[in-house]
Amino acid sequence: MRKLATLFALGLMVMALAAPPTALGLIHEKIAAACRAGGEEVVPPGQARDGQSFVRALLASGVIASIDTSVAGQVTVNFDLEQPSSKYMSAGFALTIPDAFGPGVDLILNPLPVLDPSFPAHANCQNLNP
Repeated sequence: MRKLATLFALGLMVMALAAPPTALGLIHEKIAAACRAGGEEVVPPGQARDGQSFVRALLASGVIASIDTSVAGQVTVNFDLEQPSSKYMSAGFALTIPDAFGPGVDLILNPLPVLDPSFPAHANCQNLNP
């Protein structure tokens, strides 16, 4: 019985020391789509399930201050890039994307968010710093 227990313990030790398989990281869209593992589109669990928007975290943290649909033919997303969780900075101007939501419905990003190069995830992103 003691020999069996010793073999079992040795087996557990071998399994514990075995190298785990390589895993690619799943990076939240607040970090940067440009840094996602493998380069393919990813959707973090809990962010875009059951028809819920992938921008939930941006809204909840205040990075998206408001979404204005009061002007016909345009959707304006107003950003507060001063929020501590932003990880982006302002390009200094708004960007209009014509027909982004279909014919005649433009998207306005106000101000245009760009990657903050001082944020560690961006500064150390292999895709951004080849």
